[in-house]
Amino acid sequence: MAKFLLYITLTISLLPFLAISFSPEIPTDRRVLVLLDDFAVKSSHSLFFDSLKSRGFELEFKLADDPNIGLQRYGQYLYDALVLFCPSVERFGGSINVASIADFVDSGHDLIIAADTNASDLIREISTESGVDFDENAAAMVIDHTGYAVSNTDGDHTLIASDDLIKSDVILGSKNIEAPVLFQGIGHSVNPANSLVLQVLAASPSSYSANPQSKLSSPPSLTGSAISLVSVIQARNNARIVVAGSLSMFSNRFFRSGVQKAGSSTKYQKSGNEEFLTELSKWVFHERGHLKALNVRHHKVGESDEPSMYRISDDLDYSVEIYEWSGTSWEPYVTNDVQLQFYMMSPYVLKTLSTDKKGLYSTSFKVPDVYGVFQFKVEYQRLGYTSLSLSKQIPVRPFRHNEYERFLPAAYPYYGASFSMMVGFFIFTVVHLYSK
Repeated sequence: MAKFLLYITLTISLLPFLAISFSPEIPTDRRVLVLLDDFAVKSSHSLFFDSLKSRGFELEFKLADDPNIGLQRYGQYLYDALVLFCPSVERFGGSINVASIADFVDSGHDLIIAADTNASDLIREISTESGVDFDENAAAMVIDHTGYAVSNTDGDHTLIASDDLIKSDVILGSKNIEAPVLFQGIGHSVNPANSLVLQVLAASPSSYSANPQSKLSSPPSLTGSAISLVSVIQARNNARIVVAGSLSMFSNRFFRSGVQKAGSSTKYQKSGNEEFLTELSKWVFHERGHLKALNVRHHKVGESDEPSMYRISDDLDYSVEIYEWSGTSWEPYVTNDVQLQFYMMSPYVLKTLSTDKKGLYSTSFKVPDVYGVFQFKVEYQRLGYTSLSLSKQIPVRPFRHNEYERFLPAAYPYYGASFSMMVGFFIFTVVHLYSK
């Protein structure tokens, strides 16, 4: 009886977590664990946190070295996303470490990392695991003597006003971010061969990464637009990661600061940080750019039931419905670049699907004159969107002996020759009989 009561108690305690867990039908992250170096960050960065709360996110704040923190309980993840606003942490408390964070992402969950000039080796290692590399010089900061933000005091030009944003409506929204984004922190590089990592906010061609307190004794390792200030990663399992080299850029001070870029006569009353990071958080938490496919169907033209196999030269119809999550509901996804492959070792048919602009994509084609085991394949991968990988296997058989036409047009010469031989044989037989 005691064991039964314990089981009921544990089940009831887990119900709030299970009821709001991430699901394919409502893909937006809701439970977010925020790890901090100091609880003061909770108030100094409250505008960013409030923007998340206003959109329905449930934030749980913990110190990064809290001995009781963990991402799982009884084999179930307690959170849908993780925010690391703890750049100086040397070791996480509880059961959290680099491996558990990697498993968290590998399980399809999302991550925001904010580093800073005091970034620890632990935070650098997590960032490297995510696909970006911070400057190896621990004292280095991004410096720009041309693209710095104008201020009342002469500084070391580490306060940068960057407007080199990625051109992507799905990542940053359709509305242009006019004011430059303020950044003060460390830069990182991304491997151009890694298609999963994208620069979202880049430094200007005149920038470089170095220690602002000392003279350069050798050329800096990171220079120009190769320096990424903020990058995003979308893993192959559609988990999303944001890596920023500045914790300050999320702060209330940077959100509210007026900004004027050096060399520009335009002075903005407010920086672009709030708009930039709000839109970016919508993407990383799957409020935008999340696709799903439903009702994959194929059948012979004029029929409605899906057959167990096709015959060569059959005419068939293929259709699929694709929707995009808007943050609150599923809306029809409209594009003109979804393609279908009818595949066996290589594509025998490649068709661009037409859309009714209500979510339905379809096409028709003739089964090739090759028999074997084919696949209907849709591999859709576009910048900023979750990928779709759909496949259905179907055998294709040749004609049976009794399915061929009685007379084949291509064989008419043979029919004529055979008829001539029959007529000749008949005449020969009659002449032979009468000659007796």
